Amino acid sequence: MKFGITIPNNWGVEDPQQVLALGPLAEELGYDSLWVMDHLFNTGYIRERLEDRPYYHPLATLSYLAATTKRINLGTSVLVRPYHNPVELAKYAATLDQISGGRVILGVGAGAMAEEFLALGIPMRRRGLLTDESIAIMKELWTNPYPSYHSRRWEFSDLRFSPKPLQKPHIPLWVGGSSTGALRRAANQGDGWHPTGLSPEEFSMGRREVRELAVAAGRDPDGLTMSVRMEVEMGEIPPNPPLRRGAGGISSASARTANRARVPGDDPAAIIAAIEAYRSVGVEHIVLAPNSGDVPGLTATMERIAKRVLPQFR
Repeated sequence: MKFGITIPNNWGVEDPQQVLALGPLAEELGYDSLWVMDHLFNTGYIRERLEDRPYYHPLATLSYLAATTKRINLGTSVLVRPYHNPVELAKYAATLDQISGGRVILGVGAGAMAEEFLALGIPMRRRGLLTDESIAIMKELWTNPYPSYHSRRWEFSDLRFSPKPLQKPHIPLWVGGSSTGALRRAANQGDGWHPTGLSPEEFSMGRREVRELAVAAGRDPDGLTMSVRMEVEMGEIPPNPPLRRGAGGISSASARTANRARVPGDDPAAIIAAIEAYRSVGVEHIVLAPNSGDVPGLTATMERIAKRVLPQFR
């Protein structure tokens, strides 16, 4: 089993050097992967949390970390695909894969924040189609010497595209989300499934569906990496029991947090039990996501997990 950790590019840390210093620390502590998140505007629940404090660009952050780390994988959890031009993103990601020595994992999703789609002028109702087309375009650019693509929105042929990714056949694409569309996308187009905040029971049901859909699409389900992002609660644990999804809506930051499975960051025994529960239902790569911009607290949590949790699984 492999272990990732998120760094707080999305938690309003005023000094970016404090965020960036957590990358080499994660590598030193023995984590397998390092992850950042993606939003372009501080709107909706992001604004509730940050107002006008910094939310650093995920790929710019990973580009810096590619130069200050040597072995740890660099991932997005997840990049909202409709927000980004697929050709530009394919070039940026391929360049990052080259300069990092083939360490990129591109987690991608269709997005769900209506306010941000509206602000970007992107039709939210078409986000599924835009995501599917964008994935297909990136794969075409990464793998075909003379890439071409033809649809109502995109039209190109007989072009050269470089650099190609260092990883072959291309950068791994892990599909986020747990909707019907996300499960189908992971099965049909993805190299892995990477939902956020599902309980082990929910993950088990989703994993089974992804694998069945992959078989129906003529793909080998064993070729899909099964991953989950699990929230690590840095403050007082909410009233919802750990690893259970809360009731409530999704109109506020607190409601979104309550709706995700989580474990208390100061309780190694609870984290071990949670990881074991996920491992028992087929999780191969777990990404731990401390939900705080308190850098000293994050550092202590990362060190505690590395010393008291990870050795139990290695």
